This record gives sequence, structure tokens and C-alpha cells, in this order.
Amino acid sequence: MYRILSLVLLSLIIFMGTAFDVGAEEVTQENATQIVEQPVEAEAIKEKRPEESVALIRISKSALETVVGGMATVLFYEIAGFPILVLWLVAGGLFFTLRLGFINITMFRHAIDVVRGKYSSNDDPGEVTHLQALTAAVSATVGLGNIAGVAVAVTVGGPGAVIWMMIAGFFGMSAKFAEVTLGLKYRKIDENGNVSGGAFHYLTEGLAEKNLPMLGKILAVIFAIFCIGGSLGGGNMFQSNQTVSIMTDSFDTFGNLDWAISLVLAISVGFVLIGGIKRIAQVAEKIVPTMAIIYMTASIIVIIVNSDKIGSAVSFMLQDALSGIAVGGGILGVIVNGFKRAAFSNEAGLGSAPIAHSAAKTKEPVRAGVVALLEPFIDTMVVCFVTGLVITITGVYKDGDAGNGVLLTSAAFSTVIDWFPKVLAIAVTLFAFSTMITWSYYGERAWGYLFGYKYLSVYHIIFCFVVFLGGVLDNISLVVDFSDLLLLSMAIPNIIGLYILSGTVKKELADYTKKLKDGKFKIYK
Repeated sequence: MYRILSLVLLSLIIFMGTAFDVGAEEVTQENATQIVEQPVEAEAIKEKRPEESVALIRISKSALETVVGGMATVLFYEIAGFPILVLWLVAGGLFFTLRLGFINITMFRHAIDVVRGKYSSNDDPGEVTHLQALTAAVSATVGLGNIAGVAVAVTVGGPGAVIWMMIAGFFGMSAKFAEVTLGLKYRKIDENGNVSGGAFHYLTEGLAEKNLPMLGKILAVIFAIFCIGGSLGGGNMFQSNQTVSIMTDSFDTFGNLDWAISLVLAISVGFVLIGGIKRIAQVAEKIVPTMAIIYMTASIIVIIVNSDKIGSAVSFMLQDALSGIAVGGGILGVIVNGFKRAAFSNEAGLGSAPIAHSAAKTKEPVRAGVVALLEPFIDTMVVCFVTGLVITITGVYKDGDAGNGVLLTSAAFSTVIDWFPKVLAIAVTLFAFSTMITWSYYGERAWGYLFGYKYLSVYHIIFCFVVFLGGVLDNISLVVDFSDLLLLSMAIPNIIGLYILSGTVKKELADYTKKLKDGKFKIYK
């Protein structure tokens, strides 16, 4: 039934694009990118290559333009200047922040204790530690959205957009807690100890408990389809494309070796992917701290060199957040751009993080949830803020182009030391690789849910091929836009389920906090 429903829904997506194409303006690769405002640095960085005329891309271009135009017309329809999908995500975060009593503040310190292993036991069911689950999930969110995405937000919305990104991230912490708590509560562990969890499970079983089994199954299938699409686009092709772009641009040695870099990336991703969540978590546990140290160190050096401007830069960011004076778009433009980029960056409410956290070794769903609320904090309130401060303090955004994204951030780094863009190139490569391996696992779980886990090798081959394809092709913005629309669309079925199951989350939290206060949890460290 799931497979039939999956095919029907895919057909409906295509039909929807055709239907709305009548009333929508013609969508080209350029304006489709403007609709979703996803940075497409590929065209700005890379020179034209003969591979861009690949038959598959040429044949599918017209169909994708129609589908992207139709989906964008519906999903980015504006209410009071806000795209409806962005409003949906922000409203979800605000709802759970209030519903759960500002858990993003009250449980923050406890989250640190859990990550440190204070309550962890190797005998608990699961495959990875809380730290490994956190780094795996963070590796999917902390990436090009923090480097290129912030540059786009500042260029289009002004430096004040960074402040609104942080506000959206603050509320997103509560949404992350809710979805990850449910993900672990309804996860499945087979006889070999292998874990399967995610939104598809709590949508199916959680809603069945609320006497809504059919709605739960439909939402789960829709979510899985969108998850596969997002994993191949924003979580794969865009990442490999940007990695190859900045490597060939920053290092003369790699100038004409885009195909070789793409092949190495594909093989490397495939090697990690075969090892499953355990190997992904092990790699992420090493890569995430490394890339964070490299990127944050370089950023701090830029900030220190410009230390005399820190006060005025932060003051201007706050002033612009409340007035929108920097780019003349007004306060609404600043808020909208900040919320949009936050939605792309921290993925709170999309339902992706529960897939990684479901593998955590714990018997307590809330414990995984409190760890997850650290993700938007790290992603949006720390990394995005530092990136925004670097761009603002150096002033490069004044002459920047939103389409430049990662190049704008690179220009900010080069104002201090000429070779700093090479450091950024290494950081981008690590960011992108960690994002790809984590999203490969997300897509794998969705594929297994729809078609059965014995066919995972098919997905693995497709994923690795798309890694290579993304690196060698230019003008892939239309494919990426389509996939990003699917990625953000994951929030529709996911947040519907979260609203319905909010009472379950609240009860789990109340039970856990009572046990915590009564000292019923054993302390290991």
C-alpha cells in the first residue's frame, strides 16, 4: 500500500506543478532560485563546462521548471509578506516553546550534562552515544547554510537579518526537542540491535494511538517522499557542487580536476554510507569538532583584527533588526529574510533530526530531546552569528551579490590574510562532506520505510552517483530548488503530527522532570 501511495503522491506533485504553471510567471533557472532564495554559488564560482549539456538535464529542464514554479507558488505563497511555509515553521517553534514552558531555557544545562555522558550507560538500547547522535545531527545542519546562507541573508535583508535568524533559532530549539523526543519514543529496534526511527514512525504509530491511523500513514508516506528528495538535492547535489566549486576556485592545482574531486567525494561518501549510522556517527564525531575549530578560529581571527569595530557592528546589527535601514527593505524584509535563512539552516521542525537521534543509547525519549535542542543553538545562535559578524564587521556585504554566497564570506576572510579563503575552502569541504553522509542516512531510512530495507543498495548507488553528478555539472540550480522545496516541505506533515502529539510530548517531559527532581536517574560521570 505504501509503495502505491508513494507513486500516486509523486504523480500528484508533478500534476500540481503543471496546474499552477498556468497562473504563475514563467520560471527560469534564475528566478526559480530567487523564489526559494537558496544560494546558488555554482554559477558564480565555476566556469562553464561542457558537461552542463548532459542529455538528462536538458530533457528534464522544462518539466522541472514547471514543477518548481507550481510548488513554489503554493508553498511560498505570502501572507502579510511572509512565505506560508516559513510562517508554518516559526509558528511551530513558538507553539512548542510556550506549550513546554520555555524548555529551551529550563533544560539547557541538563542537556550539557547529558552530552557529557553524566547519565549514559553502555547497556542502554541504541547504537550511538548522545554525543555521536548530536554531532551526526549537527553535521547535517551546520554546513553551507551557515557560510553561504548567512551571506545571502545579510546581502538581501541587511545585517539585522542575523538577529532574526537567532530569534528563529531560539524558538526552533523547542520544536527540535519535541520531534526528537517523539522520534525516540516510537523508534524500532530489531533483534540485531539495529535502530529505525524518525518522523515516519511517530506519525504512523503516534497518530494511530489518537485514533487517526489513516491520517498518520498518509502523512508518513508524504514525509518519506519529501525526505528522499531533500537528501538527494540540498543534502547531496548542492553540497558536492559547492565543494568542487570552491576547491577549484581556491586551489590552482585543482582547476581542471572537477571530475576527479567529484569521484573522490562519491567514493568517500559511499565508504562511510556502507557502514551505516555507527560509521556515520564515528566520522561525524571527528569531523564536526574539527571543522568547527577550523572555521571558528579563522572567524575569530578576522574579528580580533577588526576588534575596534565589534561594538559598532553589533550595535548596527541590532539597529538594523528593528528598522531595516541597511538595504532599504524595511523591518519586514529583515525579519522575513532572517526567518527564511534560519529555516534552511537549523532544520528545526523538518523532522530530519529524529532519524539520527533515534539511534542514541538511552531508554529515556526526553533525554534525546534535550540533547537535540542544542542543535539550533550551535547552528544558528553561535555559528550563524559569528559568520554574520565577520561579514558585517568587514563591510563586504555592501558591495556583495546575494548569488555569491560563499564567495562573499570568502571575501570577508581575505580582508585579513590573502590565503584565508583556502582555510574557508577546507572548512566548506568538511561541512559539505559531513552534511552529505548524514543526509544519506536520512534518505536511506526514508527509502527503507517506503520500499523495504533489503533494497537499500539501490538508494546507495543513486546517492553516490548524484554526489558525482553534482560536482561535475553547472546550472543545476533548478534541480536543487526542486529538492529544497521537497526538503522544506517535510515540515508540513511533520508539524501537523507534532501538533496532534503535543500532549504526548508534554506528558513525557512531566514524567522525566519528576524523576530527575526525585533523583531516580543513576549518575555515571
